[in-house]
Amino acid sequence: MLYQLYQMQDDMWAPIRSVASRARLGLLTGAGMFNGTGQKLDAMFEMISRFQLTHVSPGFKIDSVVSGGRNCAVTEEVAMELPFGQLRHFVKDTDAVQPKVLVVAPLSGHFATLLRNTVEVLLRDHDVYITDWINARDVPLSDGPFGVEDYVEYLIRFMEHLGPGCNVLAVCQPCVQTLIAVSVMSEENNPATPRTMTLMAGPIDVRESPTEVNALANDNPLSWFEKNVMATVPARYPGAGRKVYPGFVQLFAFLSMNMDRHRKQHQRLYDLLAAGEVEEAAKIKDFYDEYFAVLDLAGEFYLETIDRIFQRAELAKGEFMYRGKLVDPGAIRKTALLTVEGGRDDICALGQTTAAHDLCRSLRPHLKRHHLQANVGHYGVFSGRRWEKEIYPVVRNMILAME
Repeated sequence: MLYQLYQMQDDMWAPIRSVASRARLGLLTGAGMFNGTGQKLDAMFEMISRFQLTHVSPGFKIDSVVSGGRNCAVTEEVAMELPFGQLRHFVKDTDAVQPKVLVVAPLSGHFATLLRNTVEVLLRDHDVYITDWINARDVPLSDGPFGVEDYVEYLIRFMEHLGPGCNVLAVCQPCVQTLIAVSVMSEENNPATPRTMTLMAGPIDVRESPTEVNALANDNPLSWFEKNVMATVPARYPGAGRKVYPGFVQLFAFLSMNMDRHRKQHQRLYDLLAAGEVEEAAKIKDFYDEYFAVLDLAGEFYLETIDRIFQRAELAKGEFMYRGKLVDPGAIRKTALLTVEGGRDDICALGQTTAAHDLCRSLRPHLKRHHLQANVGHYGVFSGRRWEKEIYPVVRNMILAME
């Protein structure tokens, strides 16, 4: 019923948004836009027309990047396609051989395009791939379930496609699955085991400095989540009948954590539009176009994440089983480890990612490094000025040192 109610509300708003868009067109083609009143009306109609969530990836939109001292065209290719995710490759127009990096994007309600800036910066010196997860409501029931262990299997298959000598960089939630995948590959002496593993702001051990996010996951039994936030995909979509954790539920949870800040940003957006400051307004619009693009998570993946990663902390306790076998991060002996945390991260607090160092007990000291970035929140770890100027050089140097 949850999904049906959301869809009904969105369907009700659709004609209102359409009317607002047509009203804007009328203003633009008339004389009204040449005075302050016209600009304010246009701003109001644009705000109304933007009142929606989207469920389609907005795309990475990386057309070129400066690499090796020259501007290189970038094209995207799907290197491997599986039911719940693609391995996307950013191919640069260059003959230079650069280290391969697999960026592991979170599966937490947003598309992988949330890491656009992460990819864009990495492309300067690396051959970059990313896990591009599929909206679960678009995956037919015939493709079966997708749980935490399936996610790990996808990562192993993706790294095997990249082959020996690759590097892996995980952001946020999938740091856990990435550490599991590398542990399994190391124990099996898989030739595609990565040379370096960078874990950025991920919940390796949620018992360290619990945040509001951790509290939300632990305040209720698993049955509560199954009853209150799970939904069934409506008949109009390819994944009709699939149980999912809807992206719109996750988005509203994120919004509620900083509602006042989002409200002020939208007030500022209206003020900028009304004042005709188009360029400044575009920066806010670009952010929210990305932020309001949401995907649904397969129900089993969401519930297993709550249960196995947040409530029982299986990996941190040495209890995580993958395909019936106990996972041992102590098997990692050759993959260099870099962990990154933000000093003001209110989603994944200090110590949660660093916990990976204790788990990877067999790594010699020169293969371990931790970077604490002061004065950045969660998103600042992988996007923005501090990521580009201060964190990225540490990541690049780790990869270069292991080449």
